[in-house]
Amino acid sequence: MDDGGRLLKGLIAVTAVRPTAPVIGSGDTVPPTAPGNLRVTAVSDASVTLVWGASADNVGVAGYRIRRIMGSTATPVGSAAADAITFTVMGLTASTSYVFDVQAVDAAGNVSTPSSQVTATTSAGGSSAVDVALGRPTSASGYTQSYVPGNAVDGNANTYWESANGAFPQWLQVDLGSVIGVRRVVVALPPAAVWAARSQTVSVQGSADGVSFGLLLGSAVYTFDPSSGNTATLTLPAGMAARHLRLVFTANSGWPAGQVSELRVFGAA
Repeated sequence: MDDGGRLLKGLIAVTAVRPTAPVIGSGDTVPPTAPGNLRVTAVSDASVTLVWGASADNVGVAGYRIRRIMGSTATPVGSAAADAITFTVMGLTASTSYVFDVQAVDAAGNVSTPSSQVTATTSAGGSSAVDVALGRPTSASGYTQSYVPGNAVDGNANTYWESANGAFPQWLQVDLGSVIGVRRVVVALPPAAVWAARSQTVSVQGSADGVSFGLLLGSAVYTFDPSSGNTATLTLPAGMAARHLRLVFTANSGWPAGQVSELRVFGAA
């Protein structure tokens, strides 16, 4: 008699078998890590471009959620694919300050803690004629005597910053308050004729956090001549943005130091 027959005749005991519990969903409950180093790389009068460091996940990141922060409210304004670490927020209002953060999401729907927040100000709708550096906080690689960096943003062309002598490179930096589009930088020396014509070699760097700087405009030689106002205009490529703007000086034909009486910064058109 086979086992089937023996079972029907009660010769083999029926033993309860506990079934394996069903798995609901993927079973993944671990959220991704927060996106890192959120920063603004470009602004216009209607858009802000964000870039961040990729998140990690125990299974895999499925994408990113971009949010606008208004007080205690976070409103999603877009999403990016898993292999994208940049997003441009469109449809914004000119000359307006915005706050953003980013979250990572995995395939199971787990959401990371938010990235750090970043603030960006859209540029004016028309050509900007406002010096956004005027009166703003400054810093420098160094200065000589009373020629402090604040002299470069005090609105007085007769006062000036002068770096330590004979030790290039030197730099002068201004904090614009938030990340904004920057299109034009005007560097001036005192207008008095006693300031003989000279050239300075300058590059422009920018940063969102005052720590990590990127090149906005490569090094070039600029001429300063009292007979034509003793100023030089540095025009940046379109789409450049920064909160902390730094001028780096590597040469001066008239004196062995960096010199600036007025650092004027104008937003993108």
